[in-house]
Amino acid sequence: MSKPAPRLTTELLCLALLATLWGSSYLFLKVAVTEIPPVTLIAVRVSIAAAFLMIVITVRQERLPRDPLTWRRLLVQSFFNSIGAWLLVAWGQQYVDSALASVLNSTSPIFVFLMTVLFTRHESTSLIRLGGAMLGILGVALIIGVDALQGLGQQVAGQLAAVAGAVLYGVAAIYGQRRFGHLSAPVTAAGTMLWASAVLVPLSLLIDQPWELRPSTHAMAAAGMLGLFCTGIALLLYFRLLRTLGSLGTASQAYLRAGIGVGLGMIFLGETISLTVGFGLVAAILGVAMINLPPSLFARPFLRRRRLP
Repeated sequence: MSKPAPRLTTELLCLALLATLWGSSYLFLKVAVTEIPPVTLIAVRVSIAAAFLMIVITVRQERLPRDPLTWRRLLVQSFFNSIGAWLLVAWGQQYVDSALASVLNSTSPIFVFLMTVLFTRHESTSLIRLGGAMLGILGVALIIGVDALQGLGQQVAGQLAAVAGAVLYGVAAIYGQRRFGHLSAPVTAAGTMLWASAVLVPLSLLIDQPWELRPSTHAMAAAGMLGLFCTGIALLLYFRLLRTLGSLGTASQAYLRAGIGVGLGMIFLGETISLTVGFGLVAAILGVAMINLPPSLFARPFLRRRRLP
């Protein structure tokens, strides 16, 4: 009877690590995109990740899939989770700061929740989870604060790009949970990054002529961190968590991402945490916990899982 608790604790620790890795990506993106164009930056990011993940599956003695259907599905997943979403976020961060991009991009769980309720019904959903989603949104609003949200009327295109990226993240979480149960997390991650590299590297050569770029050491280091830690290692965690916590639970790390962004601002920019931000962090963490509780723990699901044909 006591065995499930350690497992849930392990998965929540993995979720926190994923939120840390992806939360720090906004800082690295902001540093790198000032000197490296978005398409080339994301091409570098996915290429580093693909190389790392191929090493992982080689060490694990695993093989890439061979059937065309799986590769088509990996291409779709790659578009939603990386090619489309990361290009939008990188492009948007040319016009909005990292804090605002982080809060707008952290709305993906609400899109997962809405798509689950209205369309897919691939997971049971309870009022507890609904409350967790709402509490997470409240926590993000408190963390970012009124001052950061004053810029919502400016640079609309960049802001819409960040929100559009959140929508794609939501679709990716649902699609990834439903389509890749037969693949391990490293194989799924490697397949998506190989597709992303195949699409973005030629596009970068065509659009940006990267051989003419002269980025600084700081920008190159930021791109390297994006590729290895915020992508390669993060995707191993992401596809693992889709299996263990489901799409809504995995997407809930977006709330923690915003808090981590504030923490990085404190460390590197000398910012301080106000009482309001402290309440926001608590609300975000509680929201994540509520989303990841089994729907039957406190109440019957108001939306039961639909059986797939």
